[in-house]
Amino acid sequence: MSRRRDDLARLAKALDLSADVIRRVRRGSVTVTTKKGGDPVTEVDLAVSEALRTELLQPGEGWLSEESKDDLSRLRCSRVWIVDPLDGTKEFIQGIPEWCVSIGLVEDGVAVAGAILNPATGESYLGSKETGLRRNGRAARVRRRAALKGALVLASRSEVARGEWDGFQGGPYKVEATGSVAYKLAMVAAGQADCTWTLTPKHEWDVAAGVALVAAGGGTCWIPKGDALRFNQKSSLLTGLVAASRALSGAVRRLLKGATSGS
Repeated sequence: MSRRRDDLARLAKALDLSADVIRRVRRGSVTVTTKKGGDPVTEVDLAVSEALRTELLQPGEGWLSEESKDDLSRLRCSRVWIVDPLDGTKEFIQGIPEWCVSIGLVEDGVAVAGAILNPATGESYLGSKETGLRRNGRAARVRRRAALKGALVLASRSEVARGEWDGFQGGPYKVEATGSVAYKLAMVAAGQADCTWTLTPKHEWDVAAGVALVAAGGGTCWIPKGDALRFNQKSSLLTGLVAASRALSGAVRRLLKGATSGS
């Protein structure tokens, strides 16, 4: 427990550092470029990634970040930091307050602690399964709803725009489009929504912190096609992800079964 508290202290300090870097860089005009795959990247992404690597990484630990060259020596490390310095870059560029800094700590393939900061809304999430979850310094946990009727389901803003959620519309729950998968996971963890899912592949850095926070808040995460949810793999790509409270997980699994059985 003492080691985990030390980890959380490091994570809290890293969030403060991230906030400072973002404030400093945003004082001027922010440069935006395009990565090889066509996704945008800003100087905020790069500055936060480098600052977090310098702050967090200690001898014997591994590192995986969206904005760093992947060093596969991480595969030999039992403890690995998995970071998205700015999840929701498109929302950041467009001024939509649904982007965040996402920092996950993985031990032996399991996301054990996480920290997420949404500077636009002033929300911070910090937790581990051993210590529980805190949102803005106060204890938080998943909602206790056991049925989808009346549930708030968070959907990817871009997936909704592409029509990937058309088959889930019209149910007894409310679907709300929200940017940043990390932020959606944090909101589920803290009881601000009931569940979220994506059937679109996501990278480990998109979800590691959020998975740890959902567990800290008493919830559960799984891959919809039944693959094992393990982190620090050679390929960082996951086939999708679902997050919900344990009470609601059965209903969500039944809903998604038809959507994934034929794919």
